Amino acid sequence: MSTVLIIGATSAIAHEASRRFAVEGARLLLVARNEAKLQANADDLMARGASSIDTFILDANDFDRHAALMEAVHSTFPNGLDHALLAYGTLPDQTEVAADADAAVDAFTTNATSVIALLTHLAGLFEKQERGAIAVISSVAGDRGRPSNYVYGAAKGAVSLFAQGLRARMAKHGVSVTTIKPGFVDTPMTADIPKNRLFADPADVGARIHKAMKKGQDVVYIPAFWRCVMGVIKAIPERVFKKLDL
Repeated sequence: MSTVLIIGATSAIAHEASRRFAVEGARLLLVARNEAKLQANADDLMARGASSIDTFILDANDFDRHAALMEAVHSTFPNGLDHALLAYGTLPDQTEVAADADAAVDAFTTNATSVIALLTHLAGLFEKQERGAIAVISSVAGDRGRPSNYVYGAAKGAVSLFAQGLRARMAKHGVSVTTIKPGFVDTPMTADIPKNRLFADPADVGARIHKAMKKGQDVVYIPAFWRCVMGVIKAIPERVFKKLDL
């Protein structure tokens, strides 16, 4: 049976991915900051077939607790970790973060700096065992800075670039690093955004993440059409891009 670490386990997308591992009888370590919701998710996953579930309470911005999490990983999975998914983040109000430097830094810390710190911890573990798969949720927003969400996009872009370098490093040790780039997903994080046909179902996104992790893929756009959409957006000349309302 596989061993799986899910950081941000109470997010809708992470829980859907976790369900796929649970059905396979995986052993899971679920990490999140909301204890009640984390336990409810754990109960659901046990009912779906997980062989065992442990939980760890963590606010990812509490950097002093990262080492304790890694100790929990070692004690929970003494024979090694097969899969790790980092799947948390916030969607800041661009108007607020554009006007408030502290808010901008807080948003970047949550969506980028804390993720990079945790990836660095995990890289050391996976490098030593020379096997396994890491996946991190970035976003199509990180492919190009747009006026409507450039603080969030900058954070996700940093995660994508960091993961790209980490992927090349870890490939030499038999470890895959998958960058997940969803477009719009119908989750509580996007509850205030009017929905349209571009919004994906969390269950579909979770299933695709599970598949990508099992196959050790490099960069996965979800749904796949976003790869073409963002390819076009990235190709727009800067002089034209500045005039667009994106």
